[in-house]
Amino acid sequence: MQTLELSSSGLVVQPKPFESLRIIALGDSLVYGFGDPETGGWVEQLRRWWMLPDSCGHILYNLGVRGDRTQQVAQRLEVEFRHRGELRNRLPDLMILSVGVNDSARLKSNQGRNYTDFAVFKTEIAALLAQAQKLCPVLFVGMVPVDESKMPFLDCFYYNHIDQYRYKEVTKLACQQRQIPYLDIFDQWMARDESWRLQRLGVDGLHPNTLGYQTLLADVMNWEALAAYNQKANGKINPHEGV
Repeated sequence: MQTLELSSSGLVVQPKPFESLRIIALGDSLVYGFGDPETGGWVEQLRRWWMLPDSCGHILYNLGVRGDRTQQVAQRLEVEFRHRGELRNRLPDLMILSVGVNDSARLKSNQGRNYTDFAVFKTEIAALLAQAQKLCPVLFVGMVPVDESKMPFLDCFYYNHIDQYRYKEVTKLACQQRQIPYLDIFDQWMARDESWRLQRLGVDGLHPNTLGYQTLLADVMNWEALAAYNQKANGKINPHEGV
């Protein structure tokens, strides 16, 4: 069973070494896996991988909601957390967050206001991270760059790389300040050529397609911060090794 300890950042779940973990993934459609009817997105593929007989056996809950902004994730975060321990008196051991792209969208035109004002977003993302970190260890997976040529999305949401970069940089800095591992998917994908990126985005220009989610899964699986939770000792997981 896990133990609960107090640290300078609040309540932290300390899972017992060599046991499978209970993990929750919260966020928007990137967590939900929208756009991938074949394999269900990267979280679903990771969940299935952890169900294989020779895997570490972690239990993963997909709590992604399409269209969620930071404010919506914050509103449901603690309730979701408290109801996903699976066993009596047990709470999740790890939380994976991924949110922010919907906050960055401009409304009605390329010059319209951001869906979440930038100054407001800085406050909300900091509050979300602080809230999450009081509950358990946190990892953050960043946003995927959109295909600007396909905008607007749903005839009213205008996503662009400049705003995406601004919002993800604020998120990245907030994570660094709290020593929360941040996976910068935006920079990783933007470092590749445009044709490579477009092959991994769906027809709406916003969500990854099946290939995109497979690439995202590989990015996550190769991420040192998550790989530490996949290391085994004597055939079982050691969540502390390499962290």
